[in-house]
Amino acid sequence: MKSILALFALLLALPVSAAQLTIELDHASKTWQTADLLKQAQTVQIVDDVSYKRNMTYRAVPLATLLPGLTPESHLQAVALDGFAAELAAAPLLEKNGARAWLAVEDPAQPWPALAEGKPSAGPFYLVWTDPQAGHISPEQWPFQISGIKQLKTVAERFPALSPDPKLAANDPINQGFALFQKNCLACHRLNGAGDAQVGPDLNLPYNPTEYFSGDFLKRYIRDPQSLRHWPQAKMPAFAASVLPEGELDLLVGYLKHMAGRKQQP
Repeated sequence: MKSILALFALLLALPVSAAQLTIELDHASKTWQTADLLKQAQTVQIVDDVSYKRNMTYRAVPLATLLPGLTPESHLQAVALDGFAAELAAAPLLEKNGARAWLAVEDPAQPWPALAEGKPSAGPFYLVWTDPQAGHISPEQWPFQISGIKQLKTVAERFPALSPDPKLAANDPINQGFALFQKNCLACHRLNGAGDAQVGPDLNLPYNPTEYFSGDFLKRYIRDPQSLRHWPQAKMPAFAASVLPEGELDLLVGYLKHMAGRKQQP
């Protein structure tokens, strides 16, 4: 055991090496090398970085420039080295005003700090945002340690088991909650066994959290997971009201309650 820990520590201490990122769109695919991205990168100041919990400075490329020909109606998935799979609507990524998406690129000559003691950095590639409040950008829209970005069909098309009752109107509050679930939860959680994430537990099997959190405890847990269950290795972020307003939180919980009655074994 000691030898394994020693090897892990050694690996963490090794210099950051150059990496590559493949972006797969329906009409084009390109693999970018660290050096190529750094040549076109700008210096970007990020206030209150979601992952580092402080102000950070990066060399970064506007993500929209790496997505030629993509339309706002498109859908993307950013896959991280640890299995985190962020589902991303294309529209916010293509914006040039307000909240703006940037691909931060870790320079091997100037590596980023570790995310925590004993952990690697957010590199080699990290999706960061300037002025995120303008677009109500969720913490789940800041995937780090990105290994690839690909265009996919919508979540509902790929995973029918996630969908609410099809009899509901498109603007029904349950469907609004489903959209919020995709934005805030699906990067880490599956539901009914459906989804690509491998980080958090399934949110409907064997039990839906609305079945075992009474009163307002589920909402309190989403607001600040560490206030109810505190442990050092917890990964779930807190969803402040600035990111997930109270009305949207109600819609999200409403979707989960609805899905508790639509359990499907994978």
